[in-house]
Amino acid sequence: MMIQLTLIDYAIALPFIFLAGLVDAIAGGGGLISLPAYWSVGIPPHLALGTNKFSSCFGTVFSTANYFRAKMIDVPVAIISAAFALIGSWLGASIALRVSAAFLNYLLVVLIPIAAVISMSSRNLGMKSQPHLLRKAYRMLLGSLAGLAIGFYDGFFGPGTGTFLILIYASLMHYDFVTANGNTKVVNLASNVAALITFAASGNIFYPLAIPGAICGITGNILGSKLVILKGNKLIKEVFIVALLLLLGRVIYNLLS
Repeated sequence: MMIQLTLIDYAIALPFIFLAGLVDAIAGGGGLISLPAYWSVGIPPHLALGTNKFSSCFGTVFSTANYFRAKMIDVPVAIISAAFALIGSWLGASIALRVSAAFLNYLLVVLIPIAAVISMSSRNLGMKSQPHLLRKAYRMLLGSLAGLAIGFYDGFFGPGTGTFLILIYASLMHYDFVTANGNTKVVNLASNVAALITFAASGNIFYPLAIPGAICGITGNILGSKLVILKGNKLIKEVFIVALLLLLGRVIYNLLS
């Protein structure tokens, strides 16, 4: 299939890819913006997924580096979460080949509003970083389980992976939103690299859009991560709610289509 994009197509897609990088660096959920942008200019779904992974992977490298330099990552917990996320993603993708993900759409219609209500009603959620309330061994165990569960979700279904992981880090492990987001970026980077290798090997990346898309994604991620470093937890909480609403809209669309 030959794909030929016009300058207008680039003018439509690239700003949304930049916005996706910005949102993703702050609260996750960038793919909910960038994937429809790729589809809107005629990129087929399988090719759009690979192209999106290309741009988001390079963007995540830069936002992760910014969080690391600002010491906003609990490195041991983030790394073990990333390792188990890779295992979970493989398991989820394997099962997705045999089982319909339709029931997850119905489950998420219930879970997403609950997550939004918890986030909005709890003033202290994600406002203070208190991981020391848990022993390090327990944090590592929770990090492993969180990575495995979210990795499985990412491999099986996918949308909103980073957003859900931020919520788990903040609610169960007592991180503030900034550190929870930094940890999440390490997990996202690991899963993105693994997925990117798979898509590249199968020829499912449309490089004429993936390369400028990566530049826009990098720019959005750099700006988003710097805004987080400057503005902190309050900014993440506000964008986090927006990301949940985007995810809810995507799930409802899936159910109606």
